Amino acid sequence: MSQLLCWGISYYLVGVFGGAMAADLGQSLTAIHGGFTVALIVQGLTSSRIGHLIDQRGGRPVMVAGSLVMAASLLGLAAAREMIGYYAAWVGLGLAMRLTLYDAAFAALARIGGRDARRPIAQITLLGGLASSVLWPVGQALADALGWRGALCVYAGIALLTIPLHLGIPTHRHIPAPAPEPTSQPGDATGSGPSDPAPLAAILYALIVALNGLLNSGLSAHMIGLMAGLGMAPALAVWVSTLRGVGQSAARLGEVLFGGRLSPFTLAVLASGLVAFCFLPPLLGMSIPLGIAFALLFGAGNGLLTIVRGTLPLALFDPASYGRTVGRLVTPGFFIAALAPMLYAFVIERFGDAAALWLSLGCAILVVVASLLLKARFGR
Repeated sequence: MSQLLCWGISYYLVGVFGGAMAADLGQSLTAIHGGFTVALIVQGLTSSRIGHLIDQRGGRPVMVAGSLVMAASLLGLAAAREMIGYYAAWVGLGLAMRLTLYDAAFAALARIGGRDARRPIAQITLLGGLASSVLWPVGQALADALGWRGALCVYAGIALLTIPLHLGIPTHRHIPAPAPEPTSQPGDATGSGPSDPAPLAAILYALIVALNGLLNSGLSAHMIGLMAGLGMAPALAVWVSTLRGVGQSAARLGEVLFGGRLSPFTLAVLASGLVAFCFLPPLLGMSIPLGIAFALLFGAGNGLLTIVRGTLPLALFDPASYGRTVGRLVTPGFFIAALAPMLYAFVIERFGDAAALWLSLGCAILVVVASLLLKARFGR
């Protein structure tokens, strides 16, 4: 539940309030969305340190602190009258997002459950995937009744309500059973020690996270525009784009119910294959059936890749150093995600909407290749 609330009141905030903020502050939408870019950069700058803190102290104090920072930042955003205050609030929100969202929760679960944390990780992504579906209508209703500033004050109250949920996180650390002295194996992904993952495994995992972050961030900003630019009526493009969330939640539910039969490596190949395949229908033409297929398949693949992001390190690296290792490896992904909307805007403006789809397909194919290499090298 905390993931649903924290995602909805932070990551998806600008999607519902952006227009009202721009009008009230007298700024362009680009300047308003720049606050979100600032937040993603802050996440990247703090990622490794926060992951290490969770390894050392557990998820409870870190995520409780995140709830408090999020509440204060939302109040600061509600009070902003100038852009300096607006961007300062987004700096706080970026820190709060890194302290509370998936990467923090994944590290907390890995610390508690070790390699058995896969199922809980998948379960929390199922709820988190509903954040925009639940909080966008709620946010719009609050804005209609109270204005965007009043709505953000309510959001700050919601952030405080997540504190009891985070206080419920256990503080114990998983202690693995004693094992025989390891011998060096060609396929060993752990390198020379728990904090020294094999370079190839680390590079391939970081590449998967970074490229998927580029696709997710870029298409979150431009999916509706792409569909409209390729011939779909704008109102219909909005409706079809919402099916992305349906595909995401359905795929995650399937993984929770039946995914125990798949290794994380196989799941990575399946998920990346769905994402790559989703770009073929719109390249054939933007009819309603092809647009629906695009949205559903992208949502399904992206939803599963979020689970891969959390569970693949349990198979590749030592769970005892999960937070530090993953925090370091996902750092480039935050910076790339921050730049992705601008990259897509440049490609669309210079080369057209179809070029953005070809760019997406190329990135998705690279994710497939990286997933196949991981499975072939370390999947044994």
